[in-house]
Parts: sequence; structure tokens; C-alpha cells
Amino acid sequence: MKYTLEIDIDLPRDRVITLFDNPENLKHWQPGFMSMEPLSGTPGQAGATSRLKYKIGGRELELIETITVRNLPDEFSGTYETEGMWNEVRNIFQAVDHNKTRWISYVEFRPSSFSLKLMMKLAPGAFRKQSYQFMKDFKKWAEGNADVS
Repeated sequence: MKYTLEIDIDLPRDRVITLFDNPENLKHWQPGFMSMEPLSGTPGQAGATSRLKYKIGGRELELIETITVRNLPDEFSGTYETEGMWNEVRNIFQAVDHNKTRWISYVEFRPSSFSLKLMMKLAPGAFRKQSYQFMKDFKKWAEGNADVS
């Protein structure tokens, strides 16, 4: 499953990148975020891997992030793997003007377990909706309007 999402953030691109690029900020805009543990490479750089832990709906979820592209302020991309699922996210940041940034996210999910394949068939919009919710939560937090923690 592949889809593209975009959202405009009412901040200059440099400020958006500063906020987005700091792992300490994940707790402010990703509900359920618990921790990030570097595993290999230089944290934040292309090729680095980290273990991300979330608590969602009463259960813990663990993802392995591999940064594939770090070309900021233009792009930050990576893959995210967990049992039964591989996910790639390409994040592109464009300056609309001096005080507005467009965040475009190209997302691909590849399920390998039967249950996740079935879920994608029955509720494909759920993945898109959750991805867009992360973007909206970042926008709200970055613009100073909300914190999900």
C-alpha cells in the first residue's frame, strides 16, 4: 500500500526542521511514544538504526528505524520494521514562503503477516488516517497549540 500526504505548517522551514530533527521532541507529537534507543551508526545520520518503543491501546510496540536519507532541510527518510510489517516514509520539506512549510510524506506499507495483510484489505484507510494524525499532531505542537504527551 502506498499513499502521499501533505500538510502546511505555519512556521519557517528552518524552525520546522529544528523541531522535527530532535528525537527529544517525539514525545510531544507522537502519542504513545516511550523511548528511542540507538542501535548502530551515528544517531540521526543515514545508515543509523534505532529501536523505537510505543504504548498503543494498552500494548507495547517496538519498531526498528533505519535512516535511509538525511538531506535536511529538504528530506529525511527511513524504514520502520516490526513483526509482520515493513514501512518506508519519505519526508520532504518545502518552503512555501518565509513563514510556511509544506511537509509531504510518501508512505509505503508492506505487510508480511496474514493478520496485517487482512487488516490492510479490510481497513486500508486506517493506515493513512494514522499517518496523517501524526502530521496533524506535529503541526499543532510545533505551532504551539497542543502537546500529545
